[in-house]
Formats: sequence, C-alpha cells, structure tokens
Amino acid sequence: MAEKEKLLEVKQLKQYFNEGKANEVKAVDDVTFDIYKGETLGIVGESGCGKSTTGRTIIRLYNATGGKVLYKGIDVHAQKSQSELNELHKQMQMIFQDPYASLNPRMKVNEVIAEGIDIHGLAKNNKERRDKVQALLETVGLNKDHANRYPHEFSGGQRQRIGIARALAVNPEFIIADEPISALDVSIQAQVVNLLRNLQKEKDLTYLFIAHDLSMVKYISDRIGVMYFGKMVELATSEDLYRNPMHPYTQSLLSAIPLPDPNYERKRKRKSYDPNSHQYDSGEEVKMREIVPGHYVRCSLKEMKQYQDNYKI
Repeated sequence: MAEKEKLLEVKQLKQYFNEGKANEVKAVDDVTFDIYKGETLGIVGESGCGKSTTGRTIIRLYNATGGKVLYKGIDVHAQKSQSELNELHKQMQMIFQDPYASLNPRMKVNEVIAEGIDIHGLAKNNKERRDKVQALLETVGLNKDHANRYPHEFSGGQRQRIGIARALAVNPEFIIADEPISALDVSIQAQVVNLLRNLQKEKDLTYLFIAHDLSMVKYISDRIGVMYFGKMVELATSEDLYRNPMHPYTQSLLSAIPLPDPNYERKRKRKSYDPNSHQYDSGEEVKMREIVPGHYVRCSLKEMKQYQDNYKI
C-alpha cells in the first residue's frame, strides 16, 4: 500500500494572546497533527477550546507564538517575500463561519469572487474573468445572474455558497472550513456539507473542517481531533473515535449527542468531564500517545496502559 502524502504538518503549535502578562490566554498550546492529501480532518470541541484559532494560525491570519506549520514542507510562518506568501495563500484558502460578516456588503458578488483572481493574475482579460466567476457560481449551485447582486440580497445558505466560490477561485489544494455551517438553518446545513464533499471529489481537495456539531463532523471527516482548552486530547479515525472514545472529555462530548429516539432520550445520561480527575505521578510527562495504531490520546504512561487494556477490538 502506497504511503499517504503529508500535505500539512502542524508541530507543537502555540498561539498565546497577551503573552507574558497576567491575563495571558493560551488559546492553542502545543498542538501537533498531520493532514494527508485528499482527506478531511475534523476538529471538534466546545466554544473557546482553540479550534478556530488553530485554523487561523495555520493559514497565518495570526502569527504563531511557537511551533511550526509546514505546508508541503514549507514553513508558513518563516519570514518570506510577498510573492512567496501569495503563492502559499493561493494554495491554502479559508471558508469563514459567518456568511454575513465575511462578505463585503459594498461589493457585488462578481467582485467578491474575482478578488482572488485579480490578486493572483489568473484572468487575461475581463471576459475570462467574467467567465471564471460565472463558472464558479454554477459550481456551487448558484446561477450566473447572481453575479451582479449584492450579498444582502441572498439567504445565509446562498452567501456561504458565495464564500465557497470565493475560496475556489484561486484553485487551492487545501481549504480550512471554520465552522462553515454553524450560522445556517439545519435544513441548509446538509446541503452545504454535501456540496463540500462533492467539490472534494471533483477537485481533489483537502479539508480541515472545524465544527462543534459532532454528528456532522463524523459525516464529513476521515479523522477527527478533539480539542479541550487549547490542547488536542484525542485523535483517531472518525469510525474509531465514535466506537472507542477513550479520553473522558471525548466521552463527555459524545454522550451529549441527541438521537431522534424519544425512548433513548428519556434514559440518556450525559457524562460530565472533570479535568482534575486525572491521576498523574509527580513529574510525569503528559502528551499525545499512540494507544493503538492511528489512535492517539493525551495521557500519562499509566493511563496509556489502562486505555490499551480497555480498547474494544
């Protein structure tokens, strides 16, 4: 079996705000993971856990406090010329959470989508530029007549499709989707996720999909990472994480997922997570450890042995 190609490597990434001050916030603290070409890695966790900050730091909307982000072996946060940064940004794009705030209300849709095309010089003339915009609109399920309208004339789901078209305009390989469905009606969420899945197959895209809806993350992701207070606490394939959640925090999150079964819901008991429940020996190193092949948990050596003993084949 051919070895999978690493597209992105995140190594001990740190993003601290107000560093060194009394109100210092360790939004991302020593996070490490890889993303392979063609896959979707989902990151989940409650609000404030650092998942969105991780995505924004990867794409360099924030300068990292520490650690490295390597895209195809290139250090994203190393000092680079503007042309080098432009080339990286062409290959790495982002879909934002709020389809209302992420689109300039004073720009027509054709200008919003063509902004990247103009910056990177991807159209030889106005006709080619217009044709590209119209093709992108049709790709995301809109029609070419929408090009001359303003963002306020669209629904939330349509605006998010415009945001997706804008991200696709520069032909990226890697897209960070930062909670792209959380601001949408439930009836529209599945449509947007299915669009992202279809685009991935058609264009061989790689996704980092950030969300707090575990059911939707399981549906779209190949692997899932769970974050808690700035740290990655568990990482496994989507199927394995749901079948064998090991870290108590992951178990707590999964126990909160509602099911369309009234009998089950009446009896369902949510597991609470107490971060002080871990028993560590003095000076013992706590880090991400591989419990079984491909399944990592942040734990001590003692806990690692317990997780291995309790793993369900």
